[in-house]
Amino acid sequence: MNPRLSAWLLQSGTQTPNGTGANVSEVISNPKVGPVGEFLHSLNIPYYKILGAMITFVIAVFVLYSLGRAFVIPFVSRLLNRRGLDAHEKKPLLRLTKLLVAFVGIGIAFRVAGYTGLLTSIAAVGAAATLAIGFALQDTLSNFVAGVFIYTDRPFRIGDWIEWDGGSYAGTVEDITFRVTRVRTFDNELLTVPNSVLTGGVIKNPVAKDELRLQFTFGIGYEDDIETATDIIMEEAENHPDILDDPAPTVRMSTDGALADSYVGLTSRFWISDPNRADYLKTRGEYVTNVKQRFDEAGIDIPYPQVDLSGGMGIESSQRLPHSAE
Repeated sequence: MNPRLSAWLLQSGTQTPNGTGANVSEVISNPKVGPVGEFLHSLNIPYYKILGAMITFVIAVFVLYSLGRAFVIPFVSRLLNRRGLDAHEKKPLLRLTKLLVAFVGIGIAFRVAGYTGLLTSIAAVGAAATLAIGFALQDTLSNFVAGVFIYTDRPFRIGDWIEWDGGSYAGTVEDITFRVTRVRTFDNELLTVPNSVLTGGVIKNPVAKDELRLQFTFGIGYEDDIETATDIIMEEAENHPDILDDPAPTVRMSTDGALADSYVGLTSRFWISDPNRADYLKTRGEYVTNVKQRFDEAGIDIPYPQVDLSGGMGIESSQRLPHSAE
């Protein structure tokens, strides 16, 4: 047998083909005698080694996990608060920290209890299992890494209105985990989106900043006065309480289709503060309604697309009447 492999198996506490070394069952049944084991031995209690190691292990896990909950968890929580994360974003990170504290506590408890060989064997098996799980769960790990990037980069937060996939999907973020992000659509449908989908494409977050610019194109007839229509559009923007004065609203000829087939396009651009989906729809709807009413009072027409058909149509029949026998 390869000497290096034999030495590794001996160190890890695994039985070698030649019978050398100690297997896992021997490590469990013959731990090192600690203070608790010696105390039980002084009381002539049988199986003092196993009982002492078990009691030491349980006490060590309890003490180490309690210390972690008392010091490590609050420390991590303060670090997350400095990053500006809210309660929903902190929850999975703190949950992961608790798992790490428990894992480290169990590892240290094995060593304190005298199961050093068992700890090495578990570490070797765990490394191999981790490699196998990594290959089997590539998509899950990809979503996990993407979730970490979402927490660190913060392209959106819980409560934000986001759009992705070219506007095909939109909604309000309800929950963010390390694997998926849950989004509530405006039709009250719940979308469970893998994190890798959101980090692998373009995400539109209209409410990421304190202000949002909106625009709407009004179409007027070719016979209508452009200056009068522009004044009405500007006045209604300035009079609306939810439209900001700074930056000031503007009206320009539409960049696309300024002179369309049936109308002249005037694009109004204005800003709102503290944007959300409800304010966005409410402000734009009220503004467009007010402009439409002013257009009607001023006799300005908002034309609709028209199609003119020309030409003629004939009917030809190929049916022939049968000749009379006479």
